[in-house]
Amino acid sequence: MEPLSTIRLGISRCLLGHPVRYDGGHKHDPFLTQTLGQYVHYVPVCPEVECGLPVPREAMRLVRTPQGVRLVTQKTGIDHTDRMLAWAAPRLDALEEEGLCGFIFKSKSPSSGMERVKIYGDTGQVVDHGSGIFAGLFMARFPLLPVEEEGRLHDPLLRENFIDRIFCLQRFRESVEKEPSLGALVQFHACHKLQILSHSTEHYRALGRLVAHAKGQPLAEVVRAYRELLLAALRLKATVPKNRNVLQHIMGYFKLDLTHEEKRELEDIIRQYARGILPLIVPVTLLSHYARKYEVRYLLEQTYLNPHPLELKLRNHA
Repeated sequence: MEPLSTIRLGISRCLLGHPVRYDGGHKHDPFLTQTLGQYVHYVPVCPEVECGLPVPREAMRLVRTPQGVRLVTQKTGIDHTDRMLAWAAPRLDALEEEGLCGFIFKSKSPSSGMERVKIYGDTGQVVDHGSGIFAGLFMARFPLLPVEEEGRLHDPLLRENFIDRIFCLQRFRESVEKEPSLGALVQFHACHKLQILSHSTEHYRALGRLVAHAKGQPLAEVVRAYRELLLAALRLKATVPKNRNVLQHIMGYFKLDLTHEEKRELEDIIRQYARGILPLIVPVTLLSHYARKYEVRYLLEQTYLNPHPLELKLRNHA
């Protein structure tokens, strides 16, 4: 695949270290700014400041009322829901023009929390959980776009899955949507087969059928359907059993090349990965070595072996 242009991600502004929170502070996340930030361009958003509220300001929370869930100040009970909604509509239009590959939200925020945000009743007790006002609107507007919270990104599997998705989406946009053609779609699918398989066997088969029967169909509809299926597949986590299946599938390409000892070593490494002893990077590195050594072109073109920069160390955890 060709080198990618910079990925554009929306992000809650406070995570970049901007002092925009209700208390005048921030929630700077070093991984997002110093590590992932080397490979993405952030489009910062602070719903509360951008809709006209000051810094500092009274803390707010979500409250369930007969009129629905409202964004209300904690002490004085001022309802800022309508203000937030009026600001959000044109802001979402502007974000659509940004070409975002995803969004990273601030957890627990009544405006920007992705999930599990506390919703209070009229007695002051927590009665439910949901999404922040802006985060909910964003996800409804862009239902397949990769989204995460900074807290969940501390989980290695969730972090890898999110970054896997944003890099794959950027490749799709540049190699297929930028200059759409059936040939570009076929090439993209060929290079991403094993990556898709590591997420979902069902979607892998469905995407294969879609591409196989694409000839003669309206190209725009095929590309749209493929994109939706692809993003739906990547939302499913690439678990250890799924990865083991892909690793064994790749190993089959070397059955006539490897010595008996090399096969035993590779099988043992895959077993140790499946048992949680070795990280995924170990069998992937060895398989990549054999792909280069025996010049297996199909494998050398597979994004599964190199889906994102090694410097992110996403496959280094056991």
